[in-house]
Amino acid sequence: MRRRLAAAAALSALLAACSVSTLQSDGAPRQSLDPASIADAVPRADPITARGNTSPYTVLGRQYQVMPDYRGFRQRGRASWYGTKFHGRPTANGETYSLYGMTAAHRNLPIPVYVRVTNLENGLSTVVRVNDRGPFHSERIIDLSYAAAVKLGFAEQGTAAVEIQVIDTDNRPLAGAGQGERGPGSYYLQLGAFSTAASADSLRSRLAAALPHPVVVTATVSRPVLHRVRLGPFSDYLAAQRAREALPPEYGRDARIVNDIEPVPSTTRLSRTP
Repeated sequence: MRRRLAAAAALSALLAACSVSTLQSDGAPRQSLDPASIADAVPRADPITARGNTSPYTVLGRQYQVMPDYRGFRQRGRASWYGTKFHGRPTANGETYSLYGMTAAHRNLPIPVYVRVTNLENGLSTVVRVNDRGPFHSERIIDLSYAAAVKLGFAEQGTAAVEIQVIDTDNRPLAGAGQGERGPGSYYLQLGAFSTAASADSLRSRLAAALPHPVVVTATVSRPVLHRVRLGPFSDYLAAQRAREALPPEYGRDARIVNDIEPVPSTTRLSRTP
């Protein structure tokens, strides 16, 4: 039986909830699946969110990076699958894993992206949606759901040689996410959060003078109130990644990509246009 090291909660906690089990074996469900009845995941505009994409992150003392540019990515190696042991548990981005779904785990691809997986041993291929982290075994490149492994014809043997190819979809903001407004597709770099507005505005002033990006200060609605200093918005996750990589070291080491839709009173927003 395979052992799997998987992210069991959102990466907002830097994979603190990664499960590393050596006691309980994984396995297939009692009910068998008909490969002909399993449909591919359908690629769609599926904005990459901050949740599940902390970079870098560390598992078992090893550091991993989320790819800043994944378009056109191809990779060959061995695929494995995970099943009953993780069925019903949260994936790295907080969704619920189903062994019957067409999903996958990858160490470095952003979440979510769609990939075509081809079994190099029999020529079968399928499309899955990456929404989890793993496998944390150097000899394997992707962990597929049990259903995906059945469709690719290697569920019984456990692993197979595969090629994976990212399917390019539009990960830009959804309609209605305007400049300066937070929405499902608005990405920011958060560089600090303070209990007082004065501290946040002090950092905002320093950033506005040093960086070529708009700087905003927002306040949380929930208690206690936090005054968050952010750069942006950026058009998509990749744009935010590129901006973070270009930051001077004194700012970049604390910057994290965020994407949320919490309403913020307009009176708390201070901005600067470059």
